[in-house]
Amino acid sequence: MPSNKSVSDAPITQFINCRILKDHKLQREDLWVREGRILNPEKLFFDEQGYADKHVDCKGSIIAPGFIDVQINGGYGIDFSLVSEDISGGVSVVAKKILEHGVTSFCPTLVTSPAAVYHKVLPQVKVHNGGQHGAGVLGFHLEGPFISAEKKGAHPEQYLRTFQSGGVQDLMEVYGSLDNVTMVTLAPELANSQSVVRELCQRGITVSLGHSVANLSQAEEAVQHGASFITHLFNAMLPFHHRDPGIVGLLTSDQVPAGRTVYYGMIADGIHTNPAALRIAHRAHPSGLVLVTDAITAMGLPPGRHTLGQQVIEIQGLHAHVAGTKTLSGSIATMDMCVRHFKQASGCSVEEALEAASLHPAQLLGISHNKGKLDYGCDADLVLLDDALNVKATFISGEEVWRKEP
Repeated sequence: MPSNKSVSDAPITQFINCRILKDHKLQREDLWVREGRILNPEKLFFDEQGYADKHVDCKGSIIAPGFIDVQINGGYGIDFSLVSEDISGGVSVVAKKILEHGVTSFCPTLVTSPAAVYHKVLPQVKVHNGGQHGAGVLGFHLEGPFISAEKKGAHPEQYLRTFQSGGVQDLMEVYGSLDNVTMVTLAPELANSQSVVRELCQRGITVSLGHSVANLSQAEEAVQHGASFITHLFNAMLPFHHRDPGIVGLLTSDQVPAGRTVYYGMIADGIHTNPAALRIAHRAHPSGLVLVTDAITAMGLPPGRHTLGQQVIEIQGLHAHVAGTKTLSGSIATMDMCVRHFKQASGCSVEEALEAASLHPAQLLGISHNKGKLDYGCDADLVLLDDALNVKATFISGEEVWRKEP
């Protein structure tokens, strides 16, 4: 314990021999942590005459903010959209396993399901911080059922819904409650959707546009009402057309209100998005790119047949299709894999690749004062990586929660 004049008795950890991602650059400096937060060493030295109790030698590693996955449907045999005896236990299994991929916070994602599924699943998983038990839960991402039948992708058509009664009542009927919900993906061309967008945003829930045949002006109207994200850009939407670029056109739209950013999810698994399309998006709007895994039950499992909500999915190599079709249905990529592929495919800097998995999702969710950055006062959720961006260790609130076997 600090027998020094430090204002707190809590132990102080100093990470040494590292390059930390700060102010969009990798910088050679130490990182100080106390009580789960990043400490300003100048205040520690000069105001408190304090010092570190413990040193962590990073041996030249990069330290980045912990990765945040805002779209993950399950993994390791767990499907968040299936009712089971122990739903929160299933979420905990995935939360623990994704630590080795550098993910420190995530949004468990439910695909289009019958109302009974939402009513059973949503009350059983609360927003909570991460720790030794696994990555923190930021709240659910509800992808559907208010989406387009034409662009349903792997979502089961019989459970799709429209806004019949003017909006919010439909949400409540289907979801039961919006507690512990962080994001909703909907199709903005559905009648009465704009009042729903407004209402969700007023409740602090992020609205994402996806699984949609919206034209650009419908997408822009949704953004003007508060929508701020695009679910897996290019996938399950109209392809870019020069006379009406559709939702894709939001990347360069001049109708986005001043001071607002439209973010977009990108599944950088080498399958869902051709590298040339990924490069076009990144060059057009680099500050909005958010890496998502869109991972399904089969992430971390061998090839074969697995479930995704109400559908059967077939895995061959890195490809996941609705069984018997050519429809892609989520990925089996991990977040660290997506970071490496994005860097290699886009030619972006190490800093940009890391921020697409940390800073940008935090900004999207409005939590960048605590997460996604290594500024003083932020949560000490950290990922240690080598120069090839392989994860070496993961820390939550300054405590080691996973380390690669030597």
